[in-house]
Amino acid sequence: LPRKQPTVLVVCGPAQNGAIGLVCARHLRVFDYEPTIFYPKRSPDPLYRDFTTQCEKMDIPFLSYLPTEVQLINDAYNAVVDAVLGAEAEVGEGREPCAAILATLKHIRIPIVSLDVPSGWDVESGSSGGISPDVLVSLAAPKECARRFLGRQHFVAGRFLPYDVQKKFELNPPEYPGTECVVAL
Repeated sequence: LPRKQPTVLVVCGPAQNGAIGLVCARHLRVFDYEPTIFYPKRSPDPLYRDFTTQCEKMDIPFLSYLPTEVQLINDAYNAVVDAVLGAEAEVGEGREPCAAILATLKHIRIPIVSLDVPSGWDVESGSSGGISPDVLVSLAAPKECARRFLGRQHFVAGRFLPYDVQKKFELNPPEYPGTECVVAL
């Protein structure tokens, strides 16, 4: 990260991609980053509540609101992790709080790292007015929309994908060197 303080804002949505964002924040903390989480619509799912509790116990701060003044975010953080929508078709871009979050993220100047599917993108066809991340981390395997990704880096995190799933979906995962769990594409 370009600044001395390794600050990262993790923006989490209400469904599965938001839970992945909570897990990401925990990992960032373990690796000496300073994550802050914005999670406006918390899921009642017990597993997601457990992830939230784990983050709280790791002293990861939670924002009560996302500043609409984009410069405040640009000045306070070195990167934003987009864990708002992902591949979840049941959560629409036009619904709140997601619509307001995406409107803000579209104007961010610091790097955005999207988890699995950039928020606002159609999982099959790609961008339709969603955000434009600098980095995409595909989970398990790249989704069809990743073909339209034009950012700087694309990674896949899927080393532990079960063989039956690989066979069922005719996936050809990349080689993971040594003990790496993530590989650049």
